[in-house]
Amino acid sequence: MRGPHNIWRLIRTGATFERSGAMAVALEALQAPPRLRFAARLLGWPFKWLGLRGDPALPPVTRALTALGPAYIKFGQILSTRPDLVGEEMADQLRYLQDKLPPFSTAEARAMVEAELGRPLEEVFSAFSEPVAAASIAQVHKARLLSDGRDVAVKVLRPGIERAFQRDIDAFYFAADTIEFLAPFARRLRPVDVITHFEGVVMGELDMRLESSAASEFADNTRKDAGFQVPEPLWDLSGRRVMTLGWAEGISLADNAALDAAGHDRRALGARVLQLFLSHALRDGFFHGDMHQGNLKVAANGDIIAYDFGIMGRIDEYTRRVYAEILLGFIRKDYRRVAEVHFEAGYVPADRDIDEFARALRAVGEPIFGMDASRISMARLLSYLFDVTERFGMETRTELILLQRTMVVVEGVARSLDPHINIWQVAKPVVEGYVATNVGPKALLRDLAQTARVMARFGPRLPRLVEAALIRQADPLPVRPPSRWRRRVVYALATAGVFALGLWAGTLI
Repeated sequence: MRGPHNIWRLIRTGATFERSGAMAVALEALQAPPRLRFAARLLGWPFKWLGLRGDPALPPVTRALTALGPAYIKFGQILSTRPDLVGEEMADQLRYLQDKLPPFSTAEARAMVEAELGRPLEEVFSAFSEPVAAASIAQVHKARLLSDGRDVAVKVLRPGIERAFQRDIDAFYFAADTIEFLAPFARRLRPVDVITHFEGVVMGELDMRLESSAASEFADNTRKDAGFQVPEPLWDLSGRRVMTLGWAEGISLADNAALDAAGHDRRALGARVLQLFLSHALRDGFFHGDMHQGNLKVAANGDIIAYDFGIMGRIDEYTRRVYAEILLGFIRKDYRRVAEVHFEAGYVPADRDIDEFARALRAVGEPIFGMDASRISMARLLSYLFDVTERFGMETRTELILLQRTMVVVEGVARSLDPHINIWQVAKPVVEGYVATNVGPKALLRDLAQTARVMARFGPRLPRLVEAALIRQADPLPVRPPSRWRRRVVYALATAGVFALGLWAGTLI
């Protein structure tokens, strides 16, 4: 339910941050402006006594996020890859969220595996370990197949995880609805669409059958990628709540000391992570959408091993070309072309000034080139980009949300391996290679051939389709539905009333 009762969930979020001491730490790390700090503390402090305690042994922000549940933990996982945004110390603390969360009992895991496979565990595995990793949604056990002695990884969903996620998502929907109603200027960001996209991604991650399918497709696509491995699923030992994969041993990309001790070149690893991501996104249109350090390891031979395929991204051919041309335009400093691509794709309204937009893009791009990457403040860069998009009326592109978010995460991983990495120089050969193959005369001929094939398939139906379209054009415009302002006003008043009642109760305690 997405009604006003979700105010409680949002209030408890602020209260938990206050009670755990995370509010001040988080606002300081994010360098929040004074007004935002004042508003956050004002809304959280009266309800501090309602906040969740969490684990006192954990640092404040990690303590608050783990207490609040899986959706908040996901957010923390993203921040853990961005020391340039939250600082090295907090990023270090948040890496705990990637694969070191408290596990649930092995007895529960065994029972879930037996229920999913429909047979006793002893008939399938000769060994089944305690949890070797535990994350926000599932945990992993190492097992050995009874049939051939192979080691495998058995991933098991946390009990009750679906219900917990749904509760958080309902609260997020309520917040997005309220923002759209009370702050019309924020509608261009399409907060409800963003949450809808997030819900779709998360729900897919909660079905291990879909993750098995994603792992299989990803393995097929990347089989020839040098220096990259994807463990393949065992379909007969996987189901909705359990997934079994081949076992792959390696050093976590978060452990720089171990990587150095093993003799791995961290600069090369950082460049390879970024180039692999761009290659998968542009070449295949199917990429790993959760590439934080907890899901990446390095094998003894130097190969990067990817895990956890619950969040995968997919973008169509046209969007890939747009994305590649925008990246290449920045790399070549051709800001006019970057602006043209935005207008051609409909990302910027046609009534805006293209020259002014190109000038604004130049102000975003120029500071990046010729500067040591460690001196670039990604926080200031993102802040300026937001100002530019607001000024030119750009709306949030939901089809690019996961791609953009993953790019941020991958950049954070690459920078954790090599603080001086130049993202643009590393990306250049991959982007230029894609553009050379997919934008130009060869691509045009390929597109025309594909269009001809589609037209041939639909040839017998074309006359009827054209006739139906002409009839629709001739029909009068449909009558617009009546305004819903009355229902919205009642909803806002009810929301404000519940919130005011909560504030009043807080002042009495």
